[in-house]
Amino acid sequence: MTVISNKIDEIFLLPAAEKELLLAQFEQISVKKGRILVNAGKIERYIYFIEKGIARAYVDAAKGQTTIWFGEEGDIILSYLSFFKDKPGYESIEVLESCVLYRISGNVLQTLFRQNIHLANWGRKFAEQELVKTEERFMSLQFKTATERYRDLVEQSPSILQRVSLGNIASYLGITQVSLSRIRANKG
Repeated sequence: MTVISNKIDEIFLLPAAEKELLLAQFEQISVKKGRILVNAGKIERYIYFIEKGIARAYVDAAKGQTTIWFGEEGDIILSYLSFFKDKPGYESIEVLESCVLYRISGNVLQTLFRQNIHLANWGRKFAEQELVKTEERFMSLQFKTATERYRDLVEQSPSILQRVSLGNIASYLGITQVSLSRIRANKG
């Protein structure tokens, strides 16, 4: 649970008692490669922390699946619509490697937020960080070239290039596999 403990601290440093209270609510699960952990169109009741492994979020579109997110060790898997609005999410989340995850019920986490100001502040900081990441992703897709997006991925998440199929990476970058091969041949 070291990766999860470090991630909690990275988001917002909690007093020891609150951190112990939060960690005590987690349940470790193992998930095999290829499993769909979160299904589009359904309300997801859990939030997952990745201790080991990698996952991707995708949306089914007319042209096939479009990858919108990758998560690896230390990242958090959740459906925003399910967690914040109690509505079915639009994304599916697939485990790309066999994973060790820690999960917590969204209802339990919301109760902790209501009962404890330190945990509520931790939740607020988490939401702020996720909002910034979402904005950065949006701005990247709108205003950067495919080559710039690829370079950002190489710089920010180099292990993804070793662990994820080129088809999923191309989809994430918003380009075809042929275009990705061209960018890679030109050394990005």
